Amino acid sequence: MKTAFVTGGGGDLGAAIAGLATSQGYKVAVVDLELARAQAVASGLAGAVPLQADVTDETSVARALEAFGHVPDLLVNNAGFVRFGPIIDMPFADFRRGIEVNLIGAHICSVLAARGMIKRGSGVIVNMASIAGVTPNPNGGAYAAAKAGLMQHTKLLAIEWGPHGLRVNAVAPGIIDAGMSAPFLKEPVVRAARISAIPTRRLGTADDVAATVMFLASDAASYISGQTIVVDGAFSDNLLAVMPREPPGHRY
Repeated sequence: MKTAFVTGGGGDLGAAIAGLATSQGYKVAVVDLELARAQAVASGLAGAVPLQADVTDETSVARALEAFGHVPDLLVNNAGFVRFGPIIDMPFADFRRGIEVNLIGAHICSVLAARGMIKRGSGVIVNMASIAGVTPNPNGGAYAAAKAGLMQHTKLLAIEWGPHGLRVNAVAPGIIDAGMSAPFLKEPVVRAARISAIPTRRLGTADDVAATVMFLASDAASYISGQTIVVDGAFSDNLLAVMPREPPGHRY
């Protein structure tokens, strides 16, 4: 039986990933900073193991991996943190926390899991990036910088660890009707405006993200490594379409 170690497993995206992995025969460690959240998700998944870990603390992560008792076949670095507000007013501690969770935390989990994967000669790591790493989101604090760094770090790990049988990729969700975006999308005007800017004319779902993660974990993606797959319905490529244009029939 294959095994998966999913950080941020107590959130919407983590729960969807853990659920899909379980349905595909994985034994899943649902890992979260808050054990109660991990337990709530794991309780509905056959054979899932809830674990508490702070991804920014290598000792905490090492203990969680040891408690799981397996070198994971799949590591999903999904734990995330964002603090919204103007960057000029943001406490340095909040900015630092954003870098530590989103980038350094993913690095710590990857290195600790990869040591066992390299000895075994196989393993897949999927990092949760964001379209914010491609196009910065104003008032998003350290989120854009951390996710951009994570996308580049994904390439580095893929290059260094590829010869040892590991593949490392990232998924960059766009506007997803779950997790961190959910509070904003409850406002009908905001929701409608965002949908209208997405070429596919719908918001993404946690299941859309989970499906991409599990594709990258599958043998169908065996020659894909070092890539970031954007899951956003072409939203991040749609800038010109949402800008004012000349009246119909206008000729230059």
